[in-house]
Amino acid sequence: MASLVPLFPLDVVLLPGTPLPLHIFEPRYKEMIGECLSHNARFGVVRAVEQGLADIGCTAEITTVVKEYPDGRLDIVTEGRQRFEVLHLNQERSFLRAEVLLFDDETGKDEPGPQPKEETARAVQLHSEILAMAGAMQDLSAADQAALSFYLAGSLPLDLDFKQKLLGLRSEAQRITSLVGYLEALLPNIRRASQARRKAGGNGHVH
Repeated sequence: MASLVPLFPLDVVLLPGTPLPLHIFEPRYKEMIGECLSHNARFGVVRAVEQGLADIGCTAEITTVVKEYPDGRLDIVTEGRQRFEVLHLNQERSFLRAEVLLFDDETGKDEPGPQPKEETARAVQLHSEILAMAGAMQDLSAADQAALSFYLAGSLPLDLDFKQKLLGLRSEAQRITSLVGYLEALLPNIRRASQARRKAGGNGHVH
């Protein structure tokens, strides 16, 4: 079922279940967010690319209004909810809207089954290693196990092209496989950068 959704084009890829803090200052987006707040409605976050907009975006729910400024600016926290495909853009308002088709993972007979536990465990392990090198702890308590890939990818500053690809994949099994391959390729570079930082911090002496 297609529905008309206000769009917020940004240089980010919002994944379901992941938070996105926003500072709202442009008049058109103050208007848009004001309407979403008054109607308890969601808006769509879609990646702005050179040739326009990405085909796939994610709806955002406003979870907290952190601060309201006297001039109408807002600091809000949103969270990714449901993915959508952009069908037609609508430019009748000051802000962009689009007819979108909301979608979830496909569960047809031709789709891959549940991901093997080993592959999921590998993704969690890689994610934990990368966080540890940044001095952060892994906390999976808030993660939706049916969409763990989004949680793992959403908590790391990964390449936007990869996040966009992940957003469009319609099975968790495919996303976990893609994520494992991506993180395995990324990890050696992060290790090297981490070691270089440690050496620099020790004036070149390895203790």
